[in-house]
Amino acid sequence: MAARPPSNDVDDEPDVVEFGIAALDARIQEREIVFPVTADSLASSHGDLRVTVDPAGHEIALREALARCDAAEFDTRQELLNALHPVFEAERESGNGILGRLRALVPL
Repeated sequence: MAARPPSNDVDDEPDVVEFGIAALDARIQEREIVFPVTADSLASSHGDLRVTVDPAGHEIALREALARCDAAEFDTRQELLNALHPVFEAERESGNGILGRLRALVPL
C-alpha cells in the first residue's frame, strides 16, 4: 500500500510513502533475498529489517512478522508477500490504539 502525503504546492508530483506489503516488497528487492527461503533463515539473516505498516510511520520488524506468520517456507517472493499480508494488515489495524481506531471510522 502507499499513501501520498499532503501537497505543499512546491512540487508538481508529491512523494509516495510506501507502507505495508508494498514497503516490504521494495525492501526485499533491495536486500536481494534468494528464494526459496525458510522463515527461520530469513529471520536470522534479515530479521532486523523494519517495515512501515501504515501512513503514520508505525513499523514492525520482519522477525516479528515472520513469527506471527503460519508459513515456514517460501518458494517465491510473491508467496512470502501473500503469507505476510494478513500480519501486516492486523498490525496496521491495531497499531494506533484507540486513536487509530477512531481515525479508521472517520472518512478523510
